[in-house]
Formats: sequence, C-alpha cells, structure tokens
Amino acid sequence: MTHAVRLAQYLDQIVSRHGGHYADVGAVVLAIAEAGRKLARLLARGDLGDLSSPARAEPHIGRDGDVQKAFDVLANAMLHDVLAASPVAVLASEEDDAPVVLDPKAPLAVAIDPLDGSSNIDTNAPIGTIFTILPADPAQGPPERSFLCSGHAQLAAGFLIYGPHTALVLTLGYGTLIFTLDPASGNFVSSGNAVVIPRETREYAINGSNCRHWDRPVQRYIGDCLLGTAGPRGADFNTRWIASMVAEAYRILIRGGIYLYPGDARETYRDGRLRLLYEAFPIAFLIEQAGGAATDGRRHILDLVPEDIHQRIPLVFGAAAEVERIIELFRAPNTDRSPLFGQRGLFRQHTTPQAMRMDSLACP
Repeated sequence: MTHAVRLAQYLDQIVSRHGGHYADVGAVVLAIAEAGRKLARLLARGDLGDLSSPARAEPHIGRDGDVQKAFDVLANAMLHDVLAASPVAVLASEEDDAPVVLDPKAPLAVAIDPLDGSSNIDTNAPIGTIFTILPADPAQGPPERSFLCSGHAQLAAGFLIYGPHTALVLTLGYGTLIFTLDPASGNFVSSGNAVVIPRETREYAINGSNCRHWDRPVQRYIGDCLLGTAGPRGADFNTRWIASMVAEAYRILIRGGIYLYPGDARETYRDGRLRLLYEAFPIAFLIEQAGGAATDGRRHILDLVPEDIHQRIPLVFGAAAEVERIIELFRAPNTDRSPLFGQRGLFRQHTTPQAMRMDSLACP
C-alpha cells in the first residue's frame, strides 16, 4: 500500500488476505483505538479538565514501589470496559494484580499497560497505552496461562502515543504501520507505508544518572559512545532521554536510534524494571517488524517466556547493528555485575588525552 488508509480499512484488508483469527484481532484493535480516542480527549484538556475529576486525586504507591496515579486507574477502567465488549477471554493489566476473565469462550487474550509514562502528565510530555494480543488458552485453564508463552505467540501488538498528536503504532505481523488520529473525523489514518528502522544509528537513549550502577557491558557501550570521534566508535553520538518508553520507541521508529533500560546493581533493579509481557513483548514485536531488534542484553526478547504476568526484564531495542553490539559486549569475558562498576578504570582502555578527560567525567 502506498496511499492513505483508515485503520478500519487496513484491518479489513488483513482479514480479506489472511482470514483466520484476524477478524477478532481487528475488533480488539478497534476497541483499543476507541478507548485511545477518549483518553486523548481527556489528556488534551490538561488543567482545563474537571478539577474534581478522580484523575486529579493524589497518586499512591502500588506493588513493588510503582507510583500509581489516578489517571492510571481511569485509563485501566476505560480499557476494561471496551475490551469486555470485545472477543477477549482474559485481560492482564499492569494496574491489576491478577488477570481478569471477561468471556471464557472468547478466542483472544489481551495484556495492557494502560498509561505508560503517566508520571509525565503534569509536564505535558508524551505518554501512551501499550498492548499485546495473544490467543487465549483453549483449555480454559488458569487465567494467567494464556500469557505464559513466548513473545512469538503474539498475534498483534501496538501502542497509542498521546503527544502533540495522537498516533497508533500497530503490527499484525505484516510490518509496522503508524496511524495518526484526525481530530476532525475521529479516524486513525496511515500513509500505508511500513516503518523501517535504519540498521545503524548515532543516537541513543538511556538514563545516564544511573551509570555508576550499570553492568560493565553497558558502561563500556556508553563510554565508547561518549568518546565520540576520539574513541573506538570513531563517530559522535547524540543522547536522548524522555522517561517515557512509548515516546522513545516512537522516535526510534520515526528516525532511528537505540533505547537502553538495563538492569543494574541496585537491589530492585537487578532484573530490570520494565514488564516483559505488556511492555517488552509488544515493543519488541513492533521494533522487529520494522527491521530493528530487541534484547535483554543476552537473549532476544521474543524468545523469552514469562514466569509471571508482572515479570520484569531489562530492555534494549532499536537499530539492529547497535543491539547486536550490546549482545556482543554481554557475551564478552568479565561481564559480571559489581557494586563498584563506577570505577574510572572501566574507561582506562582508552589512552588518548581525550579519553583520559572522559575518564574524569563519566561515572565519577
């Protein structure tokens, strides 16, 4: 396709070409898109919204120390409502401790992060809704069993991003497309062109304030980037960090790059912070369908199988060549984790004057 196409038209085309379960998948995607329209309108009102709205209530600390804002709860309720009227057997959400059974006879299972990056609402930075669609367990066993499968089982995945404009990024396994919400008509419209992530990049996103806690391979990778033309990479790199994964993913899909949210030496970060099922799986599916790659440092994300619906994971995704470089660094000798990783000695392999100056700046 090379012409503008509405979301419903695209889904109809997929059904006509591939049949099977795609009619049900399309119905779920349209339901999530409808919830996204409503959320976009609410978020766009900002401080003009109802001052007594539950979305303005004080946040509270959820399980594992996560901050749960009232808007998280509101978004979760909206998605529950639309998915309950869709062919969904069971729903897993970041905001719910356990999966919720909606229709045991329905063919699909859905996992969602209702409002990724919600801490950015007050600062008007982009936030989003992430989802993955899986086949439901036909044996109707325990609700969580539908979700304890590898990322390759995904039938569709995507995210909505609420920023200067609202967009839906979607894959059904036939490339990754971006549909932009037309506020006038309410339609999500795409150019019809699949997204392609360049294999090479000179831009990375990571929270550099945590560098003293990182594993040696991550410190090595970022240290080499910081050295620019004076270092082994022989090129200058730009750095970005929005603290909203959907915003980082969208930028990478639009212009390339790599995103790193590694595990590190801190006790609650050792296994990473992002959720494998409803954050890493859908993002990895989207990125790989666009020609990129995704890893936890040692394994490809889609090869993994969750042990729990809320399992955490380190995540690196984006330009394939850079992701491969990260994997190679983790495979190298002496990649163990140490609480003393911030030692400047990690950078002493570079003996140029420029490198020695960087040694005094990085991870002091």
